[in-house]
Amino acid sequence: MMMAPIAPPGTPHVPVLLAPLLRAVAPVSGTWLDGTFGAGSYARALLDAGAARVIGIDRDPEALERAAAWASAFGERLTLVPGRFGDLAAIAAAAGAPALDGVVLDIGVSSMQLDQAGRGFSFLRDGPLDMRMSQSGPTAADLVNRLPEAELATILYEYGEERASRRIARAIVQDRKAAPFTTTLQLAGLLERLLPRPKPGQPHPATRSFQALRIAVNDELGELARGLAGAEAALAPGGRLAVVTFHSLEDRVVKRFLALRSGAAPRGSRHAPETPGEAPGFELVTRKPIAPDAAEVAANPRARSARLRVARRLDTPAAPVDPRALGLPRLALEGLA
Repeated sequence: MMMAPIAPPGTPHVPVLLAPLLRAVAPVSGTWLDGTFGAGSYARALLDAGAARVIGIDRDPEALERAAAWASAFGERLTLVPGRFGDLAAIAAAAGAPALDGVVLDIGVSSMQLDQAGRGFSFLRDGPLDMRMSQSGPTAADLVNRLPEAELATILYEYGEERASRRIARAIVQDRKAAPFTTTLQLAGLLERLLPRPKPGQPHPATRSFQALRIAVNDELGELARGLAGAEAALAPGGRLAVVTFHSLEDRVVKRFLALRSGAAPRGSRHAPETPGEAPGFELVTRKPIAPDAAEVAANPRARSARLRVARRLDTPAAPVDPRALGLPRLALEGLA
């Protein structure tokens, strides 16, 4: 049978690690949940691969509006729900699917969000300094213009791993006295002036700061921790969890969660004796993350940092994981408290 297009014609999005993901979770059947629906590429591919039904969640109202033009072709096989994937267990239950056969999460910002200047995610396009995935709540401009210097520096360091965080925060606070930051290029210009010009192959000077602000605006790491716990609660025995991440902060959280819940985490030493734990909830399908091959990176440079991890749900009760064991930054832990 010929596979349908992975995204509707004209959709400015290329799904990352789609073929390796489908191989890792095969065979596909039953009810799946796509917690980061976006352009619907993973959802459509899962339906074509054999899923009886896919529940698609997205907090971005524009994503669901775009899907309305083609989603009806799948009838009851595709259910679209506005919401956050951190609430996926409750959303799945409300949609009549308390025991899922699979969960797919593609973490981070989507190509459509990056490419729309008006959304304010990109330092390469001039637009309002927004960065809200849900288009509600405080914007990146609100954080940049209102937070004290120390809090700004903490966000840049913990969420962007920016070594010049204090210097950047000091410059932001100084510049905003003359005029508030309102656009992406205004902030990017400050970062370009402040930081060394990158050498060939190095990221743009604004990369880490824009990542940090985006994560803070959308509580992305807290959402990831809640989503992983929700997936364990919602998956039926034998169900698969597949997570695609794009930077080390995300991948570390997923890696540690799966290690802890599969029994693969360190089990103590003479300095820290082993303590009794819960029965494992997952079996690792991928011992190491799957990265895109050279052909995929050449076709889609945004895929170069992507990593895929897959695990299979065991027939054991779901168990809580201490967020402190996931390697979350302090700011994210405070949001989960």
